[in-house]
Amino acid sequence: MKKLIFVATLLAMLLPIALIAQTYNIEGLWYVQDKAGKIQIYKNSSGSYEGKIVWQKEGFEDGKPKMDKKNPDKSLRSRPLTNLVVIKNLKSQGNNKYDGGTIYDLTTGNTYSVKVELTGPNTMKLRGFIGFPLLGKTLTWTRASS
Repeated sequence: MKKLIFVATLLAMLLPIALIAQTYNIEGLWYVQDKAGKIQIYKNSSGSYEGKIVWQKEGFEDGKPKMDKKNPDKSLRSRPLTNLVVIKNLKSQGNNKYDGGTIYDLTTGNTYSVKVELTGPNTMKLRGFIGFPLLGKTLTWTRASS
């Protein structure tokens, strides 16, 4: 009986440690919240993470690839959205959290600071904001297959 209590106590103490230690991989393909696009997240040569558009549900307009029409820089409005890097300089903070990066909203042409948390192996919460994270919007992305 004493052994059973000891084992149960030991398991109760170690279980939270095992749950905390679980880390998830941010790299890979992710669906945006409405599943209208896929973003490929990868580690760049400087060690930070970037994300580029690799697929769009409606990637063409009048038979031509959609362009970055909302960009505030007029000289960039003729670049195609496919392969456009929309997440830059995201850095791992450990515990499935990333920050220090920016995210470009192609629907408005605005760039925001971004924080990311992987809440599971296939779920990511992104918080885009200006200034303070409290003044922002959270999106949920899900892992996509290739």
